[in-house]
Amino acid sequence: MSFDCLKLMHELSTGNGASLLLYTAPVLTFSRVFKKKSTEEFSCLPYVMTLFNCLIYTWYGLPIVSHCWENFPLVSINGVGIVLESIFIFVYFCYASPKEKIKVGVIFVPVIVVFGLTTAISAVVFEDHRHRKSFVGSVGLVASISMYGSPLIVMLPNMVGTPLGILQLIIYFKYKNKKEAPITTTVVGKWDHEKNKSKLELVVDVDHDADADDNEKKFMNAC
Repeated sequence: MSFDCLKLMHELSTGNGASLLLYTAPVLTFSRVFKKKSTEEFSCLPYVMTLFNCLIYTWYGLPIVSHCWENFPLVSINGVGIVLESIFIFVYFCYASPKEKIKVGVIFVPVIVVFGLTTAISAVVFEDHRHRKSFVGSVGLVASISMYGSPLIVMLPNMVGTPLGILQLIIYFKYKNKKEAPITTTVVGKWDHEKNKSKLELVVDVDHDADADDNEKKFMNAC
């Protein structure tokens, strides 16, 4: 058995095995979607970005970009990834709400457009495998970063909301037992004999402590 064959078998058994685990990880999520007939709060962004990554690296491994079949392991595992992620996205679209379906289209269409432009430019503009691999590989790097970073983008609102929620709880428990001082107002009418006219007194009674007998009173006179 030649060294190249041993190298190919090693790549297929290790790298492709790890990638296969990554691509099949959403199976548990979609089993829940099947049972509840709803996508709930799940986002389709990670699955679309993973599909984009698989498309780019499958194209990278084909003889049009690479030399012959030197990158056959890339084609094999990413081809499986394309099938799996396409199924996940289709299931998500079927059970998503109308609003979420629009989001799927907004994310999915640009990904397909970028992939189409990548294949067209690499096949037409560049004439040798070296430049094609450099170009597609650069796009693949962006696709990989997008794939691994997409779950963080989905989690970002929760990462911001959690500290704010904790702050609200702290404020609530700090002030929940404090009561506002009751305010009582009374209007008293009196006759001023010196000025020979009536006088109104507005009495504002602020009780700072319900159990205390001393009240602070403020008076405002009106003619």
